[in-house]
Amino acid sequence: MPIETDAVIVGAGPVGLFQVFELGLLEVKAHVIDSLAHPGGQCVELYPDKPIYDIPAVPVCTGQELTDSLLTQIAPFGATFHYGQEVATVERQADERFLVETSTGTRFLTKTIFIAAGVGAFQPRTLKVDGLEKFEGGQLTYHVKNPADYAGKNIVIVGGGDSALDWALNFCAGNADGNPHKAESVILIHRRDGFKAAPATVAKMRALCEALEMQFLVGQVTGFEEADGRLSDLKVTGADGITRLVPLDLLLVFFGLSPKLGPIANWGLDIERKQLKVDTEKFSTSVPGIFAVGDINIYPGKKKLILCGFHECALAAFGAMPFIFPEKRVLLQYTTTSPKLHKVLGWNHRCLNSSPHAPPHSDYSKIWARL
Repeated sequence: MPIETDAVIVGAGPVGLFQVFELGLLEVKAHVIDSLAHPGGQCVELYPDKPIYDIPAVPVCTGQELTDSLLTQIAPFGATFHYGQEVATVERQADERFLVETSTGTRFLTKTIFIAAGVGAFQPRTLKVDGLEKFEGGQLTYHVKNPADYAGKNIVIVGGGDSALDWALNFCAGNADGNPHKAESVILIHRRDGFKAAPATVAKMRALCEALEMQFLVGQVTGFEEADGRLSDLKVTGADGITRLVPLDLLLVFFGLSPKLGPIANWGLDIERKQLKVDTEKFSTSVPGIFAVGDINIYPGKKKLILCGFHECALAAFGAMPFIFPEKRVLLQYTTTSPKLHKVLGWNHRCLNSSPHAPPHSDYSKIWARL
């Protein structure tokens, strides 16, 4: 039998996690489905240690820290997570609910669906060199999972965007928290002497090259050599037509992502440029009861920012109430003053102080004394 629920959220990135929070405030529990084996979406998969500066009231945090904080924030709402599976089919039932089935056979019967799938089933753009793919997952990777794995190694980074330059600088400098991951050598390869990266980052890269802390080569990877089954050298052809051998231990490629909607494209939703068209009142798609928040949607003036996705979650949650509680009048309440929301959030000394991010017990005593 399918799992019966009021809401299914597709995607466990920051926006999907915050959708859990906004639904929880309205006393709706959700099931969350994600194709990855962990929460955090692209933030954790692609740049877990890269700083994020535009989260309101958080001067700086990494993708992993943001995810951890969101998980702490939504803990009171008891969402159920289903990792390592994609939503394969969505079918409207006679009672207006949706039958949702995943790639692993998990089935749900839900009143509403919230699509927070980022750019969809994203795939990294690969380096097109015949035979090089056999090193993927070993010496060749398209994102950094554990920076410590690169310590003391000869690294070649290919790309000209923020990710390529950020990691080049990172592996030159090591980690400031006492766990250095400085590489033995770093060589950056890009097809031209121009970058799609922040000017300050480009300036830092050039300064490190001047100081002989790293190298930058203009050219394209056209081949490779191997020894004893391992990748030993890249063949890099420069603008002068000369092909040079570049020795390496590990190869990182940052060509960006190729967004793919995957099965979502077959759900009968209005799509524009591989994104889901929504209204800006409820962030509803063309199918009533299905909402889209975050980078997966498109509307006039859309900005692909995490904080914009958070705003969309709030309106989508209220927009879903007629489908979930059709007879209930839903009022806007404030977490600062609503005793009901305090109860829903589990605001008591025991719950608050169980959080790893909670301030000392005495601080909460002062807060409650004022309330």
